Amino acid sequence: MSPKKMREVIRTIQGRKAAEAADYLSLIPRKSARLIAKTLRSAIANAENNNNLSADALTVKSAIINQGPVLKRHKAGARGTAMPRRKKMSHILIILSDGNTN
Repeated sequence: MSPKKMREVIRTIQGRKAAEAADYLSLIPRKSARLIAKTLRSAIANAENNNNLSADALTVKSAIINQGPVLKRHKAGARGTAMPRRKKMSHILIILSDGNTN
């Protein structure tokens, strides 16, 4: 999934409560929303298990999409030519906060 498509969706959840952001992402009918929701659920589970934080108190402090590797492929074009195609990938980083300044 290209970073540009992912950033369009991730802008909508920054600064929201984590549970509210997860509900909001479930309403967006895009593949990028499903991938971001999966990462958000993982971040919530990590915060609960590793840092003993409550899921109700978590907010999305920042959500960043970085460009990943690009696969270069070719697709058949007109008159027997090959047209280049770039399959872009993304790295998703979601930082949650419980409201404390630590």
